[in-house]
Amino acid sequence: MYLRFLSEKQVPVAVKLRDGETVTGWIEYFDDRMIRLTREGKPNLFIYKHQIRTITEQSSRHGARQRHARKTVDELDIAPDGEQK
Repeated sequence: MYLRFLSEKQVPVAVKLRDGETVTGWIEYFDDRMIRLTREGKPNLFIYKHQIRTITEQSSRHGARQRHARKTVDELDIAPDGEQK
């Protein structure tokens, strides 16, 4: 439900990967194993969920108040090996 909300509202997010890299954009699409992160001025990324450490909301595109919600892999219902729980 959380990923659906982020996708439908095109909420800007920072995705921190397990290797320490952080990428930003908005989640255009997701399924059981991956997300598609759309970025302005940069190539879009397909990221496997097992590579994600956290997803953090950034300030809104439309000037709404800033929210800092962070979801870990456990909260996304994804096991550390990438399998759906």
